[in-house]
Amino acid sequence: MSSLKNLLTDLEKLKNPAKAKISAGFFKTGKGEYGEGDIFWGIMVPQQRIVAQKYFRKIGFSDLKFLLKQKVHDLRFTASAILVLKYQKGDSDERVRVAKFYLKNLRGINNWDLVDLSAPQILGDYLFEKDKAVLYELARSKNLWKRRVAMLTTFGFIKKNQFSDALKIAGNLLGDKHDLIHKAVGWMLREIGKRNKEVEVRFLVKFAKKIPRTALRYAIEKFSKNERIEFLKK
Repeated sequence: MSSLKNLLTDLEKLKNPAKAKISAGFFKTGKGEYGEGDIFWGIMVPQQRIVAQKYFRKIGFSDLKFLLKQKVHDLRFTASAILVLKYQKGDSDERVRVAKFYLKNLRGINNWDLVDLSAPQILGDYLFEKDKAVLYELARSKNLWKRRVAMLTTFGFIKKNQFSDALKIAGNLLGDKHDLIHKAVGWMLREIGKRNKEVEVRFLVKFAKKIPRTALRYAIEKFSKNERIEFLKK
């Protein structure tokens, strides 16, 4: 039996219909919602991580491409977790292969948890010292998840105290219509503030009248009560 079949068998044994129903609601799978059509098996994240750890050296890119094309969310999540492990545990050549594969198969990274799991860990490291034009292209995409990938990738830069791309992309996304982008922008601004509050405050003051309310609330979450009140007034 192939490694892919073994992986699928292991995951199928972990199906949890009750949890699947909850997840389908949580990830907005109803008609017209951002996760419309997504199917859940209800497998807990720690369980999927264990399976990913077991198989990441055995599963090849063709198998990962197959998994990322599946409608079952749990299969795409496990594939994303495997890609992260392959990147983190691989040599320089393997990291290049993973990053290029990831960019070519973003269609399967199509919910916020998949983006948040993988984009900072893979692209956030891979692109740190490279040309970042691809991120600005993704930030202009009509696809919600590609825009979130652009924003979340910068988390990898932020952790290394490089804020310029995060701030530029955040500024470019302030006019975005989707709440999930507002949350991503606010989250990354908050992460900048944890490392350099002055940089975050300058951005918030500059865009006080433009930043969406949700993004602002996320960004100032760690501020004092008086500071939060002051920014919300603006």
